[in-house]
Amino acid sequence: MSTKKELLNQQIQHIDIKQHNVVALVDAMAHMAFSSRDLARAANIYEMMLRDTECGVILCLAGSMVSAGLQKVIVDLVRHNMVDAIVSTGANIVDQDFFEALGYKHYIAGDEYKYGGGDAELRELMIDRIYDTFIDEEELRLCDEVTEKITNSLETRPYSSREFIAEMGRYLKENGRTPENGNNDSVVLAAYEKDVPIFCPAFSDCSAGFGLVAHQHARRGKPVVSIDSAKDFYELTQLKIANPTTGLLMLGGGVPKNFAQDIVVAADILGVEASMHKYAIQITVADARDGALSGSTLKEASSWGKVDLTYEQMVFSEATIAVPLITGYAFHKNAAAARTGKRFSQVLEPVTA
Repeated sequence: MSTKKELLNQQIQHIDIKQHNVVALVDAMAHMAFSSRDLARAANIYEMMLRDTECGVILCLAGSMVSAGLQKVIVDLVRHNMVDAIVSTGANIVDQDFFEALGYKHYIAGDEYKYGGGDAELRELMIDRIYDTFIDEEELRLCDEVTEKITNSLETRPYSSREFIAEMGRYLKENGRTPENGNNDSVVLAAYEKDVPIFCPAFSDCSAGFGLVAHQHARRGKPVVSIDSAKDFYELTQLKIANPTTGLLMLGGGVPKNFAQDIVVAADILGVEASMHKYAIQITVADARDGALSGSTLKEASSWGKVDLTYEQMVFSEATIAVPLITGYAFHKNAAAARTGKRFSQVLEPVTA
């Protein structure tokens, strides 16, 4: 049997869109067919979204985007004003991005492991697997301890996930986990410094949940820190009300997709006639035929009054292939040159006061 050290020896390398000018390639794909042409149209819509300086861009993350090598892409979108808010699964933000911000890594799994043949061996070694990626379970436990430490440091009250994740960014900043100190950049840190709010509507369904569970277990019968998912929904809806023109860049589907789309309806319920999302792109491998949310088309979302049909595009592709091309295209076209950060976290301060 291989040792743990032998298996955890080849780190995932995060792709850097700044190093690869894909404009000519994507432009050429516009004259092809099938998914290539869909991808090229999505890249053009994302460029339009960024050139529309009134547009608030919401990035949605489902699946395992960070562990797969897209962390630097997301960081660059935040740092270069190409995204104004993020809605994500907790795993991307805590188990993967914050985990790496603490100095831990994800590793490439050999082909012999990615179909499940060695999972019993991995369990003995405390190695967790995400398809063809390995994570050290013992390091994940240390990450859980940090989230518990952050939780214990907070005033005991309900928090939106956005507020809690901001405290995670503060922790990284105050503890020197920054590029200025020789550490890698991270989504949580970049978002904290750029006032880009991150929402995880199912926040306890990730590594942070273990820290929150430990915190609440230790304080049975006493006031505790908790996560208020309704507050998440209210805060994100307030951003739609404050910035009516919005666009969605959705990687995967699931809860982040629906959560971000639903704020149009929520604003209406609050008595504000909000326009549908003006721009929408979804990158997914899910199928529409089973009626599940992840594969439901953006045209279907229009029937609910959530997405305008003028600038919408589905790209049926695995995200690690499509995302560097779509975002790299907009980056090298300097689409965000006229944009300044909307600092949406500051917009929310009066809401949470």
